[in-house]
Formats: sequence, structure tokens, C-alpha cells
Amino acid sequence: MEKPSDDEIKRLKINTINAGIYVLEPEILDLMPLGENRSFEYDIFPEILKREMPFYADVMKDDYWRDIGTPASYLAAHMDFLNGDIRGFETEPSDRSDVATKAVIDSRSIIGSGCVIKSGARVTNSVIGPGVQIEEKAIVEDSVLWAHSRISTAAEIRGSIIGRSCHVGRNSILDAGSVIGDKSTLTDYTRV
Repeated sequence: MEKPSDDEIKRLKINTINAGIYVLEPEILDLMPLGENRSFEYDIFPEILKREMPFYADVMKDDYWRDIGTPASYLAAHMDFLNGDIRGFETEPSDRSDVATKAVIDSRSIIGSGCVIKSGARVTNSVIGPGVQIEEKAIVEDSVLWAHSRISTAAEIRGSIIGRSCHVGRNSILDAGSVIGDKSTLTDYTRV
């Protein structure tokens, strides 16, 4: 069952979900005719059991799982990672970025390769994708910036998600919960 209802949880006395990670043998694809919508939990899995085909599941205990179907939960998953709540993943600091000596980057932030972070910029508890440029005195806190975006001088970004190839203008302020789509341009002094 993918996401049981509250009634199903009580009736079946379960406390697990199907997180949807499948490793399939090629013959399972025969159970999914082209052009037909099929549900794994209601169609495919019952058919596998009916045919007595090998079927295995792993119950992950004490492992991390979070639905990232909303911008807020997507950002929260990144914050969980930066806070060390997700085990089993290691990051290596990028030595291929140009970080000014007077830029401040905390130890939890992750900086992708090819970034330029200029003097007086401050990055705290954030994930910065490759090729991002953060100009003088810009502040990025608790945020995710996708690849090749540019944050102009004295812009402030807090608790936000910035898509690919965006430009945030000088002295702009993005408050917590802001989501900027790919290739967007925010002119100078914009407040979101």
C-alpha cells in the first residue's frame, strides 16, 4: 500500500509505507502493457503474488524518509541533510570554486564546483549548486540555490529555493518560503 489512509492503518495495524523504490526483473515489465495506466500497489504487486513470482521487500528501520512534494518539505529535507539528520552520505568541499578571503561560509553549507563567492558575502546553512555567483555583501541563509544562478550585491535570501539560471538583483530581499522558478530575473530592490 503506497500511502494508507488513517482507517486502513487502524484496520490493518500497520505503521509502514511503500516509499516507492523498486528493483524489477525485466519480465515484470510484461505486467505493464503499453498505453495502460497501472498501479504498483493495486495492480502489479498483487499480480506478482498471484503468479507466485519472487517478491522481496525491505523494511527500513531508523532510516530517513521525508515526502518532498512541496517546496517547504523539499527545503526541510535539505536542512535535515545539512544538520546531519541523514546518514550515509558524505560531501567533499569543492576546491574548484573561487571564494574571496573575506567571504564567510559556515561549515554546514555545501558549495558546488565553479562557484564565485565575493568579498563580504555570507552563506549560512545552505546548499549552493555549481556555477552560482554570489556577489559582494549578499546574504544566503537556510536556502537552496540551483546551478548557475547569480545573487547580486547586498541581496538577502533567507529560507528560499532559487531555481536554475536565475538572477536576483541588487538589494533584493527574499523572505522565508520564497520559491523562484528556473531562469527568473528579479530586478534590483525586489522584495518577495
